[in-house]
Order: sequence, then structure tokens, then C-alpha cells
Amino acid sequence: MENRLHTWLNLPLCALDSPTYIGHNLEVTAFATSGETMERKLLLCDIGNTSIKLGLANEKRVLTSYGLPAQHDATADSLGLNLLSVLNHAGEDPHGITACAVSSVVPAIDPVLREAVARYVGCPVLFAPSDLHVPLENRYERPDEVGADRLVGSFAARRLYPAATSLIVVDFGTAVTFDCVSGDAYLGGLIFPGPYTAAAALASHTARLPHVNFDIRAPDPSPGRDTSTSIQHGLVFGFVSVTEGLCNRLKRQLSGPVKVLATGGFANSIARISPIFDAVLPALLLEGLRRLYFEDKQDQF
Repeated sequence: MENRLHTWLNLPLCALDSPTYIGHNLEVTAFATSGETMERKLLLCDIGNTSIKLGLANEKRVLTSYGLPAQHDATADSLGLNLLSVLNHAGEDPHGITACAVSSVVPAIDPVLREAVARYVGCPVLFAPSDLHVPLENRYERPDEVGADRLVGSFAARRLYPAATSLIVVDFGTAVTFDCVSGDAYLGGLIFPGPYTAAAALASHTARLPHVNFDIRAPDPSPGRDTSTSIQHGLVFGFVSVTEGLCNRLKRQLSGPVKVLATGGFANSIARISPIFDAVLPALLLEGLRRLYFEDKQDQF
């Protein structure tokens, strides 16, 4: 039934593997083993410019996650059927979902998601930070300009590493963001074009340069003797150098000790080559949404 449903809907659905931790194995963000039950089930949704990450959680942990392409022309029905497919694959009854916690940087998709959840899941939809307050002092000059994903990721990092004086959260997406947290204050950060954005721009503005993958096992760059290797090593090791350089420069401005955490699809590629990260946390934003929801509910009692 599951394969027939996916074929009929033509959904590019991909269940993500369990998170890989580097430097610190955190049980709190590990996915649950099969058979685990939960009293209150939460649907998590992280809407980015190029992808939507969905997750299911209980009060203790993120249980599983899925990645879907972000279709800006999606309808409530197409998105709702995607949600049903995800819940079906996870073996969850849509009517057993308590709420949907959302982080979004694509305003056009927000009302579509609200309608999709209302029609196909039937639970409240709560957006961070408007519905789910992020308990960090926001020191941006215009606080409303900070992307919800940056605040949620910074909040999750602070909760996971309460003993660290300062934190740098590096999120590899359409853009790479470097967000700084000191104490319980979000200080701001840096924004840089993401690796896939850079590669797409290079390919679209040149006639003969090929598309390349970022799977590199070499510890150091070597002079490329073909165009694909030249681009591959240039992009990957270029982003390694950018990441190391910016993190080290930011560290010098923050009170120590400083933990550097990474999330996003390209983080593991960097971590294979560089020791700059203390941990790679693929489910960081979903964990932040989970904690925001359940902390908010505890505060109400």
C-alpha cells in the first residue's frame, strides 16, 4: 500500500537517516527505536527556500524525519497529501497528532500549510516565533528581520549545550548562516551563499562547466587535472576554508569557551575534512521546535 500510494501521488519522499554526531553523542536528539510510544504526538515542519523538513516527535525526542522539496506553487491539497504520505510511512494516525510546530522562511507557503494541516490532519498550527515564543534576547537591530530558522536553531543549541558560555551555530542551506549566542542572548550572525547555490550559479553562468557532486574523501585539495575535479575541490575546500576562517574570527569576539555546532545537508562534508565543529546535529531545528512546543505547554500549567 505504501509504495502504491507514493507512486500514485508521485511524491519525491525520502526518509532521512539517523543523525550523525561528531564530538558529542546527544541522546536527546537521537531517533527513537521501533515500538516506542508517545502520549502527545507532535508534527514538526521546517520550511526552507529549497526544501521542507518534516518530523514527528514526542515529549522526549524527535522520532523520525523526512525531506521534501519546497514547491512554492504547491496547493493545500498537494501539500496535505504529502503530509498524509509521511504519516502513513511513519505508521501514525493523523488524528493522533496534537499540534504542528512550524519554522518557516517562506511566507507564501505558510497559509497553504495552515489549510493543508487543517484539512488533512486536523490539529492546531503554531509558528515560531509568533505563536511559539523563542526565549532568547534578540539583539538584532530589527528583531523581526531574523529568520525563524536562525532563532529556533540558536535556541536548540542553547538548550543542548547549557554549560557553554557562547555558541556558534552554522546552518548549511540555500545560504550558510553563522549565528552567535552568548548566555541567553542571540547576538546576530553572518550570511553567506550556500554551496549548492554557489555551484548552481557557476553552472548557470558558464557554457561548458559541468555540474559536480560534493562527495570528497581527500583530506586536502589537489590541483585538478580535469574540470570536474577542479570545481569539486575548489567548492568543497573553499567552503571548508570559509567555514574555518569565519568561525575562528567569530570565536575571538565571543566570551569563551565557545562551542561550534553545525546542521544542514553540507555539514557532514565539511566535518569529514575539518575539525572545526564540536558537533554535527542534522535534527537541530526539529529539536528546537519540539522543545519550544513542550516548554510552552509546561509554562501554561
